[in-house]
Amino acid sequence: MSSSPSPFPQTHSLAILDDYPSLSPPIFAHHLSHLLSPSSSSPSSTPLPTLTISSFPTTLSPSHPSSLATLITRLKPYTIISTMRERTPFPSSLLTELPNLRLLLTTGMRNASIDLQAAKERGIVVAGTTGSRAADSIEGNWEPEPRLAGGEGEEEKERMKEFQPTAQHTWSLILALTSRVATDSPSLQHGSFTATPAPTTEPSTGSESEVGYEPWQTGFTLPLSGKVLGIVGLGKLGSQVARTGLLGFGMRIIAWSSSLTQSAADAAALSLGLPPGSFTVVEKEELFRSADVVSVHYVLSPRSVGVVGEKELAWMKKGAYLINTARGPLVDEDALYECLSRGGVGGVGLDVFWREPLEREGRWRGTAWGREGRSEVVMSPHMGYVSEEGLRGWYGEQAVNVRGWIERGVEGVENRMD
Repeated sequence: MSSSPSPFPQTHSLAILDDYPSLSPPIFAHHLSHLLSPSSSSPSSTPLPTLTISSFPTTLSPSHPSSLATLITRLKPYTIISTMRERTPFPSSLLTELPNLRLLLTTGMRNASIDLQAAKERGIVVAGTTGSRAADSIEGNWEPEPRLAGGEGEEEKERMKEFQPTAQHTWSLILALTSRVATDSPSLQHGSFTATPAPTTEPSTGSESEVGYEPWQTGFTLPLSGKVLGIVGLGKLGSQVARTGLLGFGMRIIAWSSSLTQSAADAAALSLGLPPGSFTVVEKEELFRSADVVSVHYVLSPRSVGVVGEKELAWMKKGAYLINTARGPLVDEDALYECLSRGGVGGVGLDVFWREPLEREGRWRGTAWGREGRSEVVMSPHMGYVSEEGLRGWYGEQAVNVRGWIERGVEGVENRMD
């Protein structure tokens, strides 16, 4: 049976969850140690009460009863929890069993896996991060970097600085598929010796049949210049991906979302230094039928689950590519698997999945993609946001909130989500 939250504690314990590279413990320790020392800007700083820090890098899912019980036992003693994005969900069934929890920290300002209403009812403060802290704050420089002064060149430099890692990763997946890097590199490294000679234009020596190396140039690349890039969700990330496609590769950009208008698309283009009309808004069916590459950047909500389903996949060209770096459930899993299994599209690039971490024994890891008529599949383990620079900044923001919470309670917590 759950119990009421305890009074504000005199001692504090912090549990860090889902930090796969174990980057955060020394960052928390350093930042909190640094903040213990009064500085010239804060001469009245007081020492922290006792604080212990523990890290649990292995993710447990509360959706499984046995894992939920283990997770409750693991987290029950802690007053503060740091979690990374949506790796460990915090539904009501978990929150109601954590009577000591007072502060729940996440990264970013949106985390659909936290039951915010349940947290509010329990008196648990939930706070996120904005990425506004300098990544080099390990040295104590907590001020955001100054904006560049006016001028067209400076504005372009500022846009380049704000290019999101997820947008970069989107292009990594696009290029891995369209240039066949993900297919050809392992083939060259792990292909088998064979007696079949490799094709050559050199004069015959009579010894070609002795040895050859396969495979070699087993498919075609897709030049992107003049091709159509379809953006599903023209927000900040979608717009950045679209701009790169337009300026970097000479692609034609079309976009769709349920509420997107041409005026909104023009405003997005202008914000990126592009003229109105750079992004063309079309109907959903036209986007999927016309695009050579479809990139999904939708916000996940109950309404958007399965926004790419059997019908949309059937609309796509047989040689087109689908990229998803947003959220796994935006694409219908069964429909996608069936489509790829019969070679319905050219391929897919996935950085997000329906269950994370992706199960070791399962159809996505176990299928021989790109063979026997199946589509190509390139996967990465939700790496779109996983840069050391970004994680250091987020954990630094969380450390500031730990200090603020302990010293000033709720008033000391920035970026509250409750």
